[in-house]
Amino acid sequence: MSLTTLLAVALSLPLAASSVLPSLLPRQTSSSPITIHLCGDSTMAPGGGHNGTEGWGQYLQYSFSPSVAIVNNSAFAGRSARSFTREARFANVASSVKEGDWVVIEFGHNDGGAVYPASGDNGRGDCPGAGNETCPTVYANATEIVQTYPTYLKAAAQLFISKGAKVILSTPTPSNPWESGNFSWSPDRFAYYSSLAATELGGPSAGVYHVPHGEYSAQAEHLLGKTIVDTNFRIDHTHTDPYLADVVAQSFVLGLKCGTSGLGGLVMNATARIEGAVLGTCILANATLPI
Repeated sequence: MSLTTLLAVALSLPLAASSVLPSLLPRQTSSSPITIHLCGDSTMAPGGGHNGTEGWGQYLQYSFSPSVAIVNNSAFAGRSARSFTREARFANVASSVKEGDWVVIEFGHNDGGAVYPASGDNGRGDCPGAGNETCPTVYANATEIVQTYPTYLKAAAQLFISKGAKVILSTPTPSNPWESGNFSWSPDRFAYYSSLAATELGGPSAGVYHVPHGEYSAQAEHLLGKTIVDTNFRIDHTHTDPYLADVVAQSFVLGLKCGTSGLGGLVMNATARIEGAVLGTCILANATLPI
């Protein structure tokens, strides 16, 4: 039935009967952009590690049209999965998450500190292990039951899923792989823990994906070569200058495009336009296995 016919019918009906008209008319829908929330440390955060460095999260927006997705970078320098949890930063992000959003969680650089003895606990190190091990300690004059890295990731992911979001557990970016003079890099335990947590949460069927960001970033830094990479790790071996932060962001996007998450489908560029001499190509496991 056409809109003209519907209006004619409505005008011929008594007022009470014509009140049903809105349910018959085509509905006007307005779609607002989703939000991509970023949770991480200084390698992702605005301002990076300061002193002219920058976090890769600041460049992620360039891969998404603002009419489709808005990036909210909530990463904060010096944080680990443990301290992000204790300081209620995950909870604060969750308070603004809406159904259909995505949350990217990437830690690891600050998670390896020792919990014991308590006098040496900096409040960031996680309890060693891949399961539900706990490490009771006292930090800042308060008793704290420290969890493992996978436990913190899974708890945060479950919180975001309960809000209707989907989650990407991403592996930490490399420290300067050329620092020794020759290229050297391999995934650390936090990369494994990230993959493990995604699997234990149920993977893509549960709305949880894994991106081996560290591996994609290392691939790009290998291709760029020692001179460029050393120049862009100017203040230390962890924090990148803006140029390299941008490359690291693009490497994350390549990981999205090579995988199976729906977020990759929102990227403006096709995979073939992202692959190349700087970023490299899809990594075999990432191209053939769900992430």
